[in-house]
Amino acid sequence: MSTAHSFAHSREIDAEVIFPPFSVEATLNYLIPSPEKPVTYTYTPPPGTPQSSRRNEPHTVSIRNARPFAEDLSLDIQGFALVRHRTAVTNFYDAAQVRQVYYPEVEELLKQRTGAARVVIFDHVVRNADKAKLKEDDAREYGRIVHNDYSLKSAPRRVLDHVPDDADELLKHRVAEINVWRAIRGPIQSTPLAVCDARSIDERDVVACDLIYPHRVGETYAFTYNPNHLWFYFPRMVPDEALLLKCYDSKEDGRARFTAHSAFDDPSSPPDAPARESIEVRALVFFPPEDVSNHN
Repeated sequence: MSTAHSFAHSREIDAEVIFPPFSVEATLNYLIPSPEKPVTYTYTPPPGTPQSSRRNEPHTVSIRNARPFAEDLSLDIQGFALVRHRTAVTNFYDAAQVRQVYYPEVEELLKQRTGAARVVIFDHVVRNADKAKLKEDDAREYGRIVHNDYSLKSAPRRVLDHVPDDADELLKHRVAEINVWRAIRGPIQSTPLAVCDARSIDERDVVACDLIYPHRVGETYAFTYNPNHLWFYFPRMVPDEALLLKCYDSKEDGRARFTAHSAFDDPSSPPDAPARESIEVRALVFFPPEDVSNHN
């Protein structure tokens, strides 16, 4: 089952999307290898402790326009997929409306696209650099380092945190964590999201990092540079599109289990392009015990 509708025959999308060059050369920030596990604090750390011990280095990479072959992409192969998806949300900066309207929409979308038996959304983030600087609407800056939101250790903890009563049983079967990323306003003209083909990532590229909160320690993945990494993006995304990004999969059978990603400065963006406005929803996706399908 394909995770992407045909965009070639969608007049609404084609009317709004201007296809840029086949690929762009851009800078991504990779982790510099270190003998110690990198640590980042989400709050002001104790005096004398740096906010983050991780060090990054920029690398210029080719980022390919994935729109021409969107229908061929798969969550289980590349680790990401583009889908057509309408929403009834009128204000993504209204957290209550997002939870009441958008969460159920995303739950249904993920069930349809993956064959999941249950979906639990536990978080969302809106990003807008202009609003973030003004500290408005809880908007955040863009994530400009190559990363994956969870690790093989921290993702199952999300199940324990958010579905504690059923966690023991749910963790006996396949579980995934999928982010649903979309434009709040579009088309997006600046700072799009780059995603890396999971097949091009070597296990030696992956580095676990501690993310320290006031009352718990999370773990994410950073990535060291590898010239074999294959990078893609979907230029000029509009609000009727959603990018599905797999950040964890418990299934160990050769399918994609996570996907490196990062915001980047698109050299083809107009000089007066507005700040990117986007929302990402994070969801736990639970599959039936007898699941042997490959829906995506």
